Amino acid sequence: MRLLMSILFIGFFLFTKAQPAFNDKNVFEFRGVWIATVENIDWPSKRGLSNQAQKEEFITLLDRHRKNGMNAIIMQVRPSGDAMYPSTLEPWSEYLMGTQGLPPSPFYDPLEFMINETHKRGMEFHAWINPYRAVFNEKKSSVAPSHISRLHPEWFLTYGDKKYFNPGLPQVWQHTNRIVRDLVIRYDIDAIHMDDYFYPYRIAGKEFPDEKTYQQDSRGLSKEDWRRSNCDTIVKQLYASIHQIKPGVQFGISPFGIWRNKSKDPRGSDTKAGQTNYDDLYADILLWLEKGWVDYIAPQIYWEHGHPLANYDTIIDWWDQNSYGKNLYVGHGMYKAGSNTPWRDKNELPYQIKKLRNLKHTNGSAYFSSSSFNNNINNWNDSLQQNYYQKPALLPTMPWLVQYKVEAPLVNKQSISSYQIQVKAISTIKQYAVLESTNNQFSVAAILMPDTKTINLNALGIQKKSNTQYWLVAIGKQNQLSSLVALN
Repeated sequence: MRLLMSILFIGFFLFTKAQPAFNDKNVFEFRGVWIATVENIDWPSKRGLSNQAQKEEFITLLDRHRKNGMNAIIMQVRPSGDAMYPSTLEPWSEYLMGTQGLPPSPFYDPLEFMINETHKRGMEFHAWINPYRAVFNEKKSSVAPSHISRLHPEWFLTYGDKKYFNPGLPQVWQHTNRIVRDLVIRYDIDAIHMDDYFYPYRIAGKEFPDEKTYQQDSRGLSKEDWRRSNCDTIVKQLYASIHQIKPGVQFGISPFGIWRNKSKDPRGSDTKAGQTNYDDLYADILLWLEKGWVDYIAPQIYWEHGHPLANYDTIIDWWDQNSYGKNLYVGHGMYKAGSNTPWRDKNELPYQIKKLRNLKHTNGSAYFSSSSFNNNINNWNDSLQQNYYQKPALLPTMPWLVQYKVEAPLVNKQSISSYQIQVKAISTIKQYAVLESTNNQFSVAAILMPDTKTINLNALGIQKKSNTQYWLVAIGKQNQLSSLVALN
């Protein structure tokens, strides 16, 4: 009889048709923060800290971002041909202990620690690499004897005060692929993320010194098209490498905010940017989107609304119309907070969030960078906590990455507000969520860890309302949802 009653309970609770729409921003919204290690911008705060101090700093910033409602971090793990983790391919970063090649002592793996702490808080970990920068400052940077620029100096070009991997060399493509494959194989990351530094931003009066490489193998292309082809190749290869190893790991790119000005191309945005992805960085992000070589983009739209040359509104409208079905997250220039008149306006960030939420194909936000949140400038931490990110959000799904169907949890009601839950295979579950719906309008009430065995709505701060339905859903590794189970 008890078994029969359990079966009846489960059958009564399961609803396969009740599902929030994938584009419902009340439920699905990316809320990420970039954490830069280069020049110790965000973490660690300085070089040579003890292991304990490094860990405490990271936990402090994670907890701050979680309190602000974030659900992902974008962590720079390869700032300059180096590694914030143990690697046989590249030396330890100088930004960790002060000298390139010097490991933490006593030894620990910072990347493994950071991933575990991030996942413990129900957040995604995106491993951010810089594809081409090799030496940040030739006069000041520490360069280990084992650094690839010492082992293969013929792979590198100097431009300004920096040394770069030569983007036209197949050996460079292969090396970058080895770095990414190693990261994906060894670590439980949710994504590989690349920033906007493809070919370097132009220096006035100086040409990037790749003419010899171009002459050796132009492939019948103009120099501009050849440079774009080099970037196309590495992006295409990395996408294939990542998904060959772990089909569910995402590949995201954060391009400069403007693909091309309309004055150069009718497909471009109505902007007047001095440099653009296509013409100066040789990053044809539209092609990559169209070909499906990326899973998400987070263009760096670091201008305010009403900017005379690059209006925030104009740019996000353009990207929304050109996302080609991939996930689109808006990069906000939080580092500008309080820096000038537009960015001293406490309404600027709220305006940006409200604007993007009204766009059909835009799926969330990313903020540069972590330390910009340290002092609650313009009270924007308060705005996120008390208003815009007051309720948690699930990470947006990517249906093209979904590899398996998530089984709905089994639910057994214990009292009016408490339930026992279980799943057949906990290894397939990333987390659970309690959803609520009123008049078919869904929102997220709570997010729970995969080892959760019991739920008490009162303990979660959820007071049942008579006109609201409550649901439990299991979430898979690619953020796919199980069928919803009603918590009656």
